[in-house]
Amino acid sequence: METESSGVRSSKSRSWSFSKETLLLAYQSFGIVYGDLCTSPVYVYKSTFSGRLRLHEEDAEILGVLSLVIWTLTLLPLLKYIVFVLTADDNGEGGTFALYSLMCRNSKMGLLRNYEMPYNHQATLEYKPGVHCKESNAGLKIRSFVERNLQSRIVLFIFALLGVSMVIGDGVFTPTMSVLSAVSGLQIKFPGLHQNSIVVIACVILVALFALQHYGTRRVGFFFAPVQIAWLACITSIGVYNIVKWNPSVIQAFSPYYIYNFFKQAGKDGWSSLGGIVLCVTGAEAMFADLGHFSKLSIRVGFTAVVYPCLVVAYMGEAAYLSKHHEDLERSFYMAVPEVVFWPVLIIATLATAVGSQAIISATFSNISQCRALGCFPRVKIIHTSNSIYGQIYIPEVNWLLMLLCLAITLGFRDTHMIGNAYGLAVIIVMLVTTCLMFFIITTVWNRPILWALLFVFTFGSLELLYLSACLAKVHHGGWVPLLLSSLCLLSMSSWHYGTFKKQHFEVQNKISLDRLLDLGPTLGLVRVPGIGLVFSNLNNGVSPMFAHFVTNFPAFHRILIFVSLETQIVPKVPLSERFVVGRLGSPEHHIFRCVVRYGYKDAKRDSHNFETQLLMKVAEFIRQEGDANMARNVNSIVVATISDQVASALEGSKNERKKRVAFKGVFEREKMKAEVQELVEEKENGVSYVIGHTIVLAHDSSSVLKRTAINIYGFLRRNSRRPSVSLGLPHTSVVEVGMVYRV
Repeated sequence: METESSGVRSSKSRSWSFSKETLLLAYQSFGIVYGDLCTSPVYVYKSTFSGRLRLHEEDAEILGVLSLVIWTLTLLPLLKYIVFVLTADDNGEGGTFALYSLMCRNSKMGLLRNYEMPYNHQATLEYKPGVHCKESNAGLKIRSFVERNLQSRIVLFIFALLGVSMVIGDGVFTPTMSVLSAVSGLQIKFPGLHQNSIVVIACVILVALFALQHYGTRRVGFFFAPVQIAWLACITSIGVYNIVKWNPSVIQAFSPYYIYNFFKQAGKDGWSSLGGIVLCVTGAEAMFADLGHFSKLSIRVGFTAVVYPCLVVAYMGEAAYLSKHHEDLERSFYMAVPEVVFWPVLIIATLATAVGSQAIISATFSNISQCRALGCFPRVKIIHTSNSIYGQIYIPEVNWLLMLLCLAITLGFRDTHMIGNAYGLAVIIVMLVTTCLMFFIITTVWNRPILWALLFVFTFGSLELLYLSACLAKVHHGGWVPLLLSSLCLLSMSSWHYGTFKKQHFEVQNKISLDRLLDLGPTLGLVRVPGIGLVFSNLNNGVSPMFAHFVTNFPAFHRILIFVSLETQIVPKVPLSERFVVGRLGSPEHHIFRCVVRYGYKDAKRDSHNFETQLLMKVAEFIRQEGDANMARNVNSIVVATISDQVASALEGSKNERKKRVAFKGVFEREKMKAEVQELVEEKENGVSYVIGHTIVLAHDSSSVLKRTAINIYGFLRRNSRRPSVSLGLPHTSVVEVGMVYRV
């Protein structure tokens, strides 16, 4: 009875701990995930009516726009992302590239092969718990076609990179649009305030926002969450006030009839205004991309219970005000704020728009981290800011580059109308890419009937295509900027992936066996110099061409040689007992080992002294274990010999001789083990050197222009990204860099 009672208490304790963690993450998510969505009321109506669309007395336009906003919020963020897309996470990670990597992991439709497998990975099949569906015939045909057709796989890969590129472009426009729109409210109280002053204030806020990023998602979330909650309280209460005071009948906009009536009355002008209406869902993709920072349940709870109803009320209140004040179209949000609370709302709005930018900044970090892990982005420094949530990261180089681009857009455009045109195009392209990738997830990963996938694509894709057509019509009014930025990002990432693939392929094709290298020793005049050499290589077997090139030109290497391969696991810390996996290469007299070093993402990698000590201790432990295993085999030999001699008791003299020989062999193995460990200690005193490649990848003379261009871009990115020795924190005075040219 007491055991049952303690079990119930333990179950309740775990349930409370889980609920507490979920609520805590939901609270933090207000400062990170929904900021962009929540601040969109500041500029949606202003952007929607920036063209030729105008209001008339019968309110058909305002009710139609409001109905479009409500149903767009319902269909895209709530139904598409919260219900469906969040389920398609890749080991807890979200975003466009997470969908692609999930597809690669479960099929051969992708181009990625040598990507990093998660630690203790389990396929995410939450959408069909406990059910293992047989793959449908249509899904099997789609998979087979794509797997056999290289062109299809290339198009799919580039399509996924396009989505990531647009997210990065979104990370440039979100802070600019949000902050500039909020600060422009000052012109209502100060009509003579010049636009240049507004731009300067916005730039100062943007610099402060990006300067806070190094504190990490957790601290930034705790700091920003109260601001965002206060903002939601403000827009909700003001929305209720405006509905009651100006026009309670706006509640009729929940009927889709007003959408039909809107297009009937407005015609082409109504279609053109969709480029502004789509801004109401800016930040929806960030809910999925920021999944690695939080959990699915915390995001679903926060959006469904708080964010969605607050946004609907806020848009309804602003529409109610506009229905009675047609002259305030260009400044409707701040004009709808009661005079008595104008200044508090302006301050909170400015802070909230800065918070809103955090969502897409975090999403950009997450997407770039995934691309880097999958070999599609140059080496950048990734700092993990949480011990418990893997996806909470900070990337310094990307952070400051985003800041510079934001400042350039702010100073260059100065006009929220043109920025809004560019912003909407970036947002809707990312959503459309996600919809298309979900088609493959539903058919080939979830193994659902193709009709389900077609229904998903038709429901959400048709709406997104409608918005895309309106945004494309404004390419010449600022929409060209995200296309230019995404094209540059796409070119860089695809070139990096192609160059990395060709480099690895060259190393595999040109590796040599260790036995062959040792056989060439007398010919080359190989000598063993004092000390220990740690040779860093990505190959799991064989000798890399870099080391073979080194030995051929400088026929000497250390008396003890250890080939080191580093692996990063998706866990915070790997126990020291499990970090090093040591094996021997060749015969013991060669003193050559291979070691795989496994790190957690929070483990320190920059202390070279500790790394040396721990590695050599594990090598010594391996030598002892190897000696113990040999002695154990000798003991087994004695036991077998004894049993045999009992059967053949007549051979007494032979039995004693065999026992003596085996016992001597055991003593010899023990002494040899001690001598090898002692030699390891002595060679460490002679010095430890780190041998690492410094390769230059060039296109072969016979290569096509396209291939040569891609390899040249890859080479440029390699020269300007972090060098491997710097990333690993190796001591500069102990590093031996081997220069080599790969002609691919």
